[in-house]
Amino acid sequence: MDLSNLKPAEGATKTNKRLGRGVGSGKGGHTASRGNKGQTSRAGHRKMPAWFEGGQMPLQRRIPKFGFKNRFRTEYRPVNVSWLQRLVDEGRINPDMPVTPKVLARVGAVREGDLVKILGNGELTTALVVAAHRFSKSAQAKIEAAGGNTTVLQ
Repeated sequence: MDLSNLKPAEGATKTNKRLGRGVGSGKGGHTASRGNKGQTSRAGHRKMPAWFEGGQMPLQRRIPKFGFKNRFRTEYRPVNVSWLQRLVDEGRINPDMPVTPKVLARVGAVREGDLVKILGNGELTTALVVAAHRFSKSAQAKIEAAGGNTTVLQ
C-alpha cells in the first residue's frame, strides 16, 4: 500500500455534487445543470402535485363523471354453495362443525372480518350448519334441502 492506493472508507464521502455553488464546483454556472428556462429550472418545482399538467386541464377533470357511488354501501363477500361443497370434499372444513365466517377465513375463502353472503350457485350434497350475515333464497333452500340449516348473523 502507498499513497496512490489510498481512498476514503465506504460511505465516508458523498457522491452527488452540490448544485449552483460556483463555476469551479463542476455543477455551477447560471443554470446549475437545470437546463434553460421553464418550470423545472426554478426553485420549488418539486412541490408540484404528480397530476399537475402545466396548466392544461388535468386528466381527472377532462374525463366525464357519471353514476352514483353510495358511500354507505354494505359490502358482502360472496361464497357459493358449490364452494362450500368443494371445501368439504377437500377436507378443509368439517361437516360436523358449524361453518362460520371465521372458519371460512381460516381456510382462505374470505378475509378475516368480512361480511359473508352465501349464494346458491352449484350443488350441495352435505348437510351443513351454516352461519353467515346474509343468504340468498336459493342458497337457503339448497342448504336446507341437503339436511342442514342456516343462521343469520348480525
